[in-house]
Amino acid sequence: MSRISKQEFERLPLRVHDFLAGIPLHDVWAIDLPWVRSGITLDEFLRETGACLCTPPLLVRALVNIRLAVGRVFRWDREPTAMEWVSFATRMTAADRSSSRVPPGARDGLFRVVYRFQNEQLLELINRTAHAAALSALFETASGYRFYFAVYVRNVSRFTPVYMALIDPFRNLIVYPSLLRGIKATWNKTFRAA
Repeated sequence: MSRISKQEFERLPLRVHDFLAGIPLHDVWAIDLPWVRSGITLDEFLRETGACLCTPPLLVRALVNIRLAVGRVFRWDREPTAMEWVSFATRMTAADRSSSRVPPGARDGLFRVVYRFQNEQLLELINRTAHAAALSALFETASGYRFYFAVYVRNVSRFTPVYMALIDPFRNLIVYPSLLRGIKATWNKTFRAA
């Protein structure tokens, strides 16, 4: 698992490239998954795992809980009213809506689903620190599968770049590597057992 270049990611045939045009791509990670059989899609993987790709390890859960506690103190996590922000889901075309396997706005933990296509899912989170989108994608390769995880961040205030700089070391050194290891473990458990 590793961070990959934005150029490699942008060469992939994904709807998100046009869909979030103008929203800065913060970073991209990828992990190779073993071949089990041909034709596994992200949607199938999500359905098989109950839409939970992995259970975060204790350290990640602790960091999230600390962040949420700080957010409560500073009132960072209150979702703005609909008049104060516009969901990325408003960018959806009629074709996007008919192709999505989950309705836009459906809750997925701390996030809201923007869309879920066969091999691509976009979630969003907006609060007083950032308007962020998390993209998951799955591609079959010659030797297995490759899972991509990308984060887009739109500033909601002058605090957004400061906030992102403060949390980047935790995300890059602990959170994302742990989540990707968890995704690989979930993949192995789900499909190797089958």
